[in-house]
Amino acid sequence: MENKTQSMLSQIGNRNSMRTVTLEEHYMTPAFMEGPGRQIKRSHMDASSNARLIEQLCDLDDRRIAEMDAASIDVQVLSLNSPGVEQLDATEAVELARDANDRLADAVRRYPSRFAGFATLPTAVPDTAADVLERMVREHGFKGAVINGHIRGRYLDDQFFWPILERAETLQVPIYLHPTQPPQPVVEASYIGNYAPEVTALLANAAWGWHIETAIHVLRLILSGAFDRFPGLQFIIGHMGEALPFMLSRVDLVLPTKVTKLDRSIGAYLRENIHYTFSGFNFMPTFLDLLLQVGADRIMFSADYPYGSMARAFSFLEQLPVSPADKERIAHGNAERLLRL
Repeated sequence: MENKTQSMLSQIGNRNSMRTVTLEEHYMTPAFMEGPGRQIKRSHMDASSNARLIEQLCDLDDRRIAEMDAASIDVQVLSLNSPGVEQLDATEAVELARDANDRLADAVRRYPSRFAGFATLPTAVPDTAADVLERMVREHGFKGAVINGHIRGRYLDDQFFWPILERAETLQVPIYLHPTQPPQPVVEASYIGNYAPEVTALLANAAWGWHIETAIHVLRLILSGAFDRFPGLQFIIGHMGEALPFMLSRVDLVLPTKVTKLDRSIGAYLRENIHYTFSGFNFMPTFLDLLLQVGADRIMFSADYPYGSMARAFSFLEQLPVSPADKERIAHGNAERLLRL
């Protein structure tokens, strides 16, 4: 049961009259920390900063709520931290997904007006993953699922994974496609160069590789005909579109429907089946490009907590050169419509 007194104080203390919903906000569990999350313990950050990051990721209680209040964030839609369970074998993925989902469900029960959840799916076993998604949506009110990039080098254009896509469409919930490191052969071919290993690590991940990897994944999904097969299916991607808006017109020009044999242009799928969040990209030129390409109805607020500052994200939101109505859509309205919040 949510602490009603604390919730009232949160509302009183919120300096912002505009409701805010953020969609790429992360958490971890002890089991995840001992498995895929152990890489975070080996972060390049100094020890105190790394300890603070881990503390923030693992907290699903009052401290996180207090930070949200201080930054005028009303709701976080939470998802398990990258790399999720996508690089695990089937047995490990099922067990870790169950633990992560149960812990998140508990947090949502405690703070139903402040937290919502994206399910962690054992994508290595698609039929099981589809059942997990349905259980978390129907029994626990989760709003969709998160998938962290490729699954041991296999992508969602592979029909092996389409039971997940079919179930998401049936349930009318979106899938958040979060970045992950490119497959190791790609890292070795494209990211190792005449510079230090720590530069390679950043270039292949948060500086570039994460985003291009996710963009390619989305294009593969479109080109496979997945959205023709499941026309109601909706995906969300972060980081102002993972460079896709910049390339949208070029891709449409070079890959017309007479070549792709798809029902619609690639740009149509990017405008009608994909939604976009900020998630740490508080860059005005990037936002303006996204806005011009897809429109305000497809853009949603995000902070990328705890990697991104909620306060900085909120300040960026306030400065957007859009109408008050569009700002409301971006801050909360689009998320409420898509996720039925």
